[in-house]
Amino acid sequence: MQHLPPVVFTGGSGPATGSRAFECRSLTIRVWVSGSLSSLAIAGRREEEVMYQACVGIDWATTEHVVCVLDQNGRRLSRFRVDHTEDGLDDLVNKLGGFGDRADVGVAIERPDGLVVDRLLEAGHQVVPVKPAAIRAYASAETPSGAKSDPADAETIAEYLRLKAARLEPLRPYSPQTRALRETSRTRVRLVRRRVRATNQLETTLGVWWPGALTAFPDLDTDIAMAFLTRYPTPEAAAHLGPKRMERFLDIAGYSGYGGRRSGQEIIDLIRKAPHGAGTGQSAANCQAIIAAQVNTLSALRDAIKDLRRAIRTQLDEHPDAEIFLSLPHSGMINAAQMLAEWGDVRQAYPDPDSVAAQAGVSPVTRQSGKYRSVHFRWACNKWFRQAMTTYTDNSRHGNQWANDVYQRARARGCDHPHAIRILARAWIRIIWRCWIEHNPYNPDRHGNLQALTG
Repeated sequence: MQHLPPVVFTGGSGPATGSRAFECRSLTIRVWVSGSLSSLAIAGRREEEVMYQACVGIDWATTEHVVCVLDQNGRRLSRFRVDHTEDGLDDLVNKLGGFGDRADVGVAIERPDGLVVDRLLEAGHQVVPVKPAAIRAYASAETPSGAKSDPADAETIAEYLRLKAARLEPLRPYSPQTRALRETSRTRVRLVRRRVRATNQLETTLGVWWPGALTAFPDLDTDIAMAFLTRYPTPEAAAHLGPKRMERFLDIAGYSGYGGRRSGQEIIDLIRKAPHGAGTGQSAANCQAIIAAQVNTLSALRDAIKDLRRAIRTQLDEHPDAEIFLSLPHSGMINAAQMLAEWGDVRQAYPDPDSVAAQAGVSPVTRQSGKYRSVHFRWACNKWFRQAMTTYTDNSRHGNQWANDVYQRARARGCDHPHAIRILARAWIRIIWRCWIEHNPYNPDRHGNLQALTG
């Protein structure tokens, strides 16, 4: 090992630092010259270390955010609170602007999106999302007592950014079109989940109070079921309903013969054969109130989801990358929008397909220590992205010969269904990434492996 001689750096008005001997293969020498920081990277490190003029940690909450600002040496410059209001967010941006050029003031926060993140990105700050688990682990190492407070959390986040900046990736802002599409798509998914819960609750209620309606219209998340329960919310309301009246109801509702599957007589027979529920007699009024409330809730959710579907259609028409994802076989409008919204439009964010696969949670995580080696499912990822990609992947294998071939070969190797889907998802990501980078829609005629199977 070579012993480096003492080094002396001079600059500005005089000597900048003293001397030190080094014995290492990889080092970064930082030199203060006239109040500025230079960096020199030697083999094994980045060409240029990330060093913010000020490091900001934000402990965010629903109504209030705690902010801590540290300098490059870890000295606390400021600590304050801002309300989650328009004035509060303006105050946050204005105060952080006083600590230097916004591009040199890094901000760490335990979330990758939201109004706070958007405002900081728009102002020109480097915003770095940090994992809550990483902050907890760092805090527990630095604070063995386990003491916790919002101001201390904000300072811990700022200190973590200061020490780990070179290893943390700042956010790259998406276009307004992508941000709008992401929020609309995610909101629709949330409402769909609520619709499922509301449907299940209504099914449980009908099983107790109005079993005949459930027997006649078991698929409650349909227009005909909603129309029937709105018109006949209790057994007593349908007591005088006969085959002819049922046929007229089906005609008016636009479901004559219930789509050709059941006649009015068949539906009446099902209602009469069903067990008697509790929604009769003195309980009829209570039954009507309960069922009407749940039907109204489910109907409102269904209408809202339809409205969001129309909004997604409009947003896709305005997005420059929409054609790429709509061109994928068996993607569908909603799934294409979900993939695009989570994939994003910042080409610099994904230098290769593997980085996309990691973000989508479809690439495995390898852990190795000595002779021990294991491969695990990737938990740390964008869960929305994973759902969108795996949904598309599963759909694609039913109508695309190449996709089905990749899936079946994975199953033949002993992979279970989820594992095989992730393998296929990685294969699709390589194709989509190329289309995305080149701004070209998917063209099956250029898909060599598909041509080999179908040729």
